[in-house]
Amino acid sequence: MSAVAYELLSTTAVISTVFQFLSGAMICRKYIQKKSTGDSSGVPFICGFLSCSFWLRYGVLTEEQSIVLVNVIGSTLFLIYTLIFYVFTVNKRAFVKQFSFVLIVLVAVIIFTNRLEDQRDQMIHITGIFCCIVTVCFFAAPLASLLHVIRSKNTESLPLPLIATSFLVSLQWLIYGILISDSFIQIPNFLGCLLSMLQLSLFVVYPPRTYSGQGYKLVEQAVPF
Repeated sequence: MSAVAYELLSTTAVISTVFQFLSGAMICRKYIQKKSTGDSSGVPFICGFLSCSFWLRYGVLTEEQSIVLVNVIGSTLFLIYTLIFYVFTVNKRAFVKQFSFVLIVLVAVIIFTNRLEDQRDQMIHITGIFCCIVTVCFFAAPLASLLHVIRSKNTESLPLPLIATSFLVSLQWLIYGILISDSFIQIPNFLGCLLSMLQLSLFVVYPPRTYSGQGYKLVEQAVPF
């Protein structure tokens, strides 16, 4: 692939990922309008912050500017979403505990890998493993909704635009990972492509009879990279 094509891929991957990150703004807008988070969970925002922070660390270590840029934006956005959720949630104590746990994990991994500064390859390898684990866990989050769709034979609760976007984002980063020969980027995004394709196939098997808008609530389950 030419340098121009490579730059085009990395640029479009960053842009599409940032737009996917911005889906959280729609959710926060609802919280602000209602002045309440209702029965929503703030875990996706917290986990999004953790995921982007890990990938930001990985991008800095590997000197991949595209990874750094997209995750600087992502970690900033998810931190803002987290703060908005905190302002409007009733159960602030539980939310603070969840966020504190994530911060402890993040700081502990950074401190641990910093001790391997003389072994840079191992430092990158361990950080990459944590990035993969966190991202794969997030991709697994929608599986419960898939089971509901299969049982009910109805895809009305699935957000089609978000799933299609997730597939595009995962595919772009998968190709990017292949081009730079980085298995830590390839693995989670390959799994992300498979999950998105599975979700999209359900729209063919169980076409929605009507659209009730229920899928909007599921937007907060998607934590991309």
